[in-house]
Amino acid sequence: MKAMILAAGLGTRLRPLTDTRPKALVEVNNRTLLEILLTRLRTFGITEAIINVHHFSDMVEQYLKSKNNFNMRIEISREDDQLLDTGGGLKKAAWFFQENPSRADSSRDHSILADKPFLLHNVDVISTIDLAAMLQFHTEHQALATLAVQSRDSGRQLLFNKQLQLSGRRVKGHPPLATGHSPLPESTTLSALHPLAFSGIHIISPRLLPLLTETGPFSIIDSYLRLASQGEKIVAFRHDNSYWRDLGKPADLAQAGEDLHQKLAF
Repeated sequence: MKAMILAAGLGTRLRPLTDTRPKALVEVNNRTLLEILLTRLRTFGITEAIINVHHFSDMVEQYLKSKNNFNMRIEISREDDQLLDTGGGLKKAAWFFQENPSRADSSRDHSILADKPFLLHNVDVISTIDLAAMLQFHTEHQALATLAVQSRDSGRQLLFNKQLQLSGRRVKGHPPLATGHSPLPESTTLSALHPLAFSGIHIISPRLLPLLTETGPFSIIDSYLRLASQGEKIVAFRHDNSYWRDLGKPADLAQAGEDLHQKLAF
């Protein structure tokens, strides 16, 4: 399985640390977020990844070169002129997941290779989510995309039905919306839906890529809501018992460092 790491953001919540470096190179216990994530991906057999960059992009490339790409095949997707958000960033990097098979794979069924799911992962998230189990769940449900979610407090929540299929979203201070960005029908009560917080980790079928018809910068969550309204399977993988932390603020880094020290996290 290949992966894309979303690392192009400005990391404004991590200032002043990100005044002089990209968030991917911010450290927890003397290890960069990028090293922590790439090392974790390798434990699941992922050896090929593409990383989108913008803020201090040259520093990311130089760092990877100094580490021999952590013995992985790593490509860079530069967003120097404009930040493209999650959807636009993935759309620009789509070639990586659609390229011809390598010579080593030349004897295998190319149609199977072309539909191999891939991982999309925020660089500023650490977790103990079982990615192998998540991949199996994605495959068994024949999903277009599988989203790691938890039951936790969040100002932004996705709404899933009893079959764990995406049915809408809820943003604090606003009425809930159904897929397709329309108001949730009055006949649909929130008690029939599961409001879950998204964890910044996706497993995606390459079938999604040509369906991303949006242009410029756009959120992939908006694309998921549109596609779900068209009958595509966007499903929830619940990981309520896993460790998870968003490293968006300096205090989160400090807590993650303590968690790692106490071996609460990987």
